[in-house]
Amino acid sequence: MTTKEYNLAVDEFADNIFRFALKHLRNEMSAKDIVQETFTKVWIKHEEVNYEKVKSYLFTTAYHAIVDWVKKEGRSGDIEKAPEQSSDSIAQFDVQRVLDEGLNKLPEIQKTVVMLRDYEGYNYTEIAKITKLSESQVKVYIFRARKALKEYVKRIDLVV
Repeated sequence: MTTKEYNLAVDEFADNIFRFALKHLRNEMSAKDIVQETFTKVWIKHEEVNYEKVKSYLFTTAYHAIVDWVKKEGRSGDIEKAPEQSSDSIAQFDVQRVLDEGLNKLPEIQKTVVMLRDYEGYNYTEIAKITKLSESQVKVYIFRARKALKEYVKRIDLVV
């Protein structure tokens, strides 16, 4: 990959990687650090990276950086431990907020595969390569995550 192609990749994918990291980490500064780390790692190997595959390489690198950050910080969610909502917040129902909360309660791997599939538009094969899972594992995690999100959204205290 040339310097010009690298700069194009930064322009084209930096925002997507930031959103991907921010959804996982829920911390703007940490998400910016992940973006920086991702592009630094890609620059170090820019001569080995094919520009046609740079998007996949970037998301794979970002995913591994996020996993390392989560391990280091010891942060992960659990969908069953959703906080109870007060009646004040029920009156201000917001679907996107509820989905974001539900997404943040998922185990990291489920959250990752759902975000790559539904937010970034990757197919199962690409997600499997990024996460180093089998295609069938990816499908199972996506199924379980969507099922958990559906149950989370259906909770009566969140939607009434």
